[in-house]
Amino acid sequence: MRNLRTAIDPDAPLHSVMIPEDWENNAATAILQLCPEHLLDASPIKTDVLIANWLFPLCEQATNFTAQHWESILLLKQACPNSVIWKNDPGQKPGIVINLAAFASTETGFNAQSYRHVLEVVADTLRVLHRQQANFINGELPFAELSPNHQNDLENQQLEFTAQPSAGIIYLSNLDACLAQLGYDYDSVDGRDVACCLACFATLLANTGCGADFLPLSPDWNALPELATTAKDIWALASDEPRSRLERIDTSFSTPGNPADLLLESESCGLAPIFSLLREDGLLAFSTLARLAHKGLTLESALAAALAGESIIHPPSAQAHYAMHQALAGFVTHMPARPNPITHPLSSKTTLCRGVKKPLPPRRKGITQKASIAGRGLFLRTGEYEDGTLGEISITPTKENAMVKGLLESLSQAVSIGLQYGAPLKEYVSTFAYSRFGVAGTVEGDPGALYATSFLDYSFRALSDIYLHEPLADAPNNLHASDEALPMLPLDLPDEGEKQTPPHHPRNSKFKLVS
Repeated sequence: MRNLRTAIDPDAPLHSVMIPEDWENNAATAILQLCPEHLLDASPIKTDVLIANWLFPLCEQATNFTAQHWESILLLKQACPNSVIWKNDPGQKPGIVINLAAFASTETGFNAQSYRHVLEVVADTLRVLHRQQANFINGELPFAELSPNHQNDLENQQLEFTAQPSAGIIYLSNLDACLAQLGYDYDSVDGRDVACCLACFATLLANTGCGADFLPLSPDWNALPELATTAKDIWALASDEPRSRLERIDTSFSTPGNPADLLLESESCGLAPIFSLLREDGLLAFSTLARLAHKGLTLESALAAALAGESIIHPPSAQAHYAMHQALAGFVTHMPARPNPITHPLSSKTTLCRGVKKPLPPRRKGITQKASIAGRGLFLRTGEYEDGTLGEISITPTKENAMVKGLLESLSQAVSIGLQYGAPLKEYVSTFAYSRFGVAGTVEGDPGALYATSFLDYSFRALSDIYLHEPLADAPNNLHASDEALPMLPLDLPDEGEKQTPPHHPRNSKFKLVS
């Protein structure tokens, strides 16, 4: 064991954490996140003590696993419970994360027997934990156990089985690293077939003994021969209708922010690919080294090929992530949220390119401009990114009615969303500058503008001056007048110098009032 000082975030106080010698430093941060709050004051926080707090009570009622089984699983980083189990929170559903990469090797392939053993231990753990906590969730005391004869009589009378509640959930993680060690590209049909086999096998084993109603779809087992023989046996067991059904267990993929993934050293949680070939410290990622080994390349030969301009490894795209998500639907109980950007890789229709939203920093700079147009007050506020580019605007009049204020605020929000998705400010300026409606008149409070034709005209010309460095001239005051509209009455006025004679009216002419 070794001792490290770490914190959950940079602003939090440091804690002393004791972890196994061969674990990475990030495991200490994960242990700190998984530690119950009432044990954070203990110094140092010992990993073995925290594990014993949730493991020993489970082993007291378990018959299919022991503490040594879980000790081996944790040391090999094959699986890890979520914070609900570590913190003993009966109000939420317990879950256990499975590290798929821990069962794959570049030399020996996929270890199907070890994968089956770990899934069986995980499923039994969730069911034992569910039985321990089921009677205490609503504050009720457990009922006394029925005698065997009475229990058999009740089972014989009950012809229809009711669906058992979910005892927990199994999360699969680190899929891309597993495929890399097996020699498959993430963005390939073979890689997706192997992923479907791994997910289907976990769902089959988790629901063995629950009845045939919970069987998943059947994948192409030939894609992973190491798992094909074992999968046939598990499929036969899961297809049988048991006399008494076990509690079902859901399956899914882990999501970002899970401390269990941090403890397992997952390069990429869940089914997401590893978009970068490098780690955060600048070294080659574990998956990158595995893919180079399958290609028969050393680091020197790969560097030489890269310097020669060859593309050795292509990082997966967002479309590959979406294709993997589509392929795995139906092989697990719950699918995570669909990845962004939402572009269907198999669609032949032409779709508009959509950008990715760039969030603004929590604390941001900007300008606040107070001005008035024809005596009507106006506040123009902006929010900027760290590089000084515009990210949001707010146009707020001071003396207008609620409808005008609401429309300007809604327009400001729409423009802000467009800016955060990469829409150019110049397009907004060309659209809204010199727009004519509502209040128009002399501008006061801003020496860069003397006259504005509307609130939007002034606001977007001011944004153009500040952020595009392109000042726009004021519109002429009589721009709305035209020769065609003046005069309002079709009068033929005489030219200067001509002698004006009174109009001649016939003697019998009369005026008529027409309604």
